[in-house]
Amino acid sequence: MSETNPLGNIFVSHRAIASIAHMAAIESYGVVGLAAKNLAEDLANKIVKDPSKGVEVEFKDDGIIVDLYIIVEYGTRIKMVTSSVAENVRYQIEKWLELPVKEVNVHVRGLRISDTD
Repeated sequence: MSETNPLGNIFVSHRAIASIAHMAAIESYGVVGLAAKNLAEDLANKIVKDPSKGVEVEFKDDGIIVDLYIIVEYGTRIKMVTSSVAENVRYQIEKWLELPVKEVNVHVRGLRISDTD
């Protein structure tokens, strides 16, 4: 995404937006982690830790589309968690970058039990 102002051009990479979305998703209630969107990404992440793992960003003319692949805490209400994640990611991207977010699609890739007591 790029923007022009009187002082010059501003360029925001996919990776920068993905990092903001990753942090916002991890901070959301009920999310225990992000998952790779496919096997190739999972293998690549084992070699090099990627802060944008589980996040896909696409630029459209009328806004940004974000796809998140999350792992949810077992026992939480999945619909509440996914709604919360989508709203938090949208809010953080729009707050930090002042760019419109068209869609935030949340894909639940698994459930995890964190506390075995």
